[in-house]
Amino acid sequence: MNQFNDQFTKTTAQFADVAANVNRLALENAQKAFGLQLAAIEENTTAAFAFWGELTNVRDLDGLKEVMPKGAQIARASTERSMGTMQEVIANTVKTNEAIGSLAKGQFESATAQAKAQVENVTKAASKAAK
Repeated sequence: MNQFNDQFTKTTAQFADVAANVNRLALENAQKAFGLQLAAIEENTTAAFAFWGELTNVRDLDGLKEVMPKGAQIARASTERSMGTMQEVIANTVKTNEAIGSLAKGQFESATAQAKAQVENVTKAASKAAK
């Protein structure tokens, strides 16, 4: 019975270690995603306010015609920046999920190996006892 308790304690400790690593990876990914998105929002907002500053200086229709192409360029750049950020966040999330999957796979393989070893030990002990 004591051997079962030791094995259960070891397995529980391994599971807790893997769970802590999974949480760490997920938190790091969330921090990266938040940082990337915040930087993109900051750049987009800065560009938009700079354009609005120029737009407030327009006094006639000809001036408006001159700044509108720049507004379209700023909108395009902001959209491209946002899409690039989204792609980077998705790529980081995929990498994080792969790392989490490999941790889980390792945990399951380790638990399976321990269970097989335990079954072999019990089988050997039972065959010795039967003789």
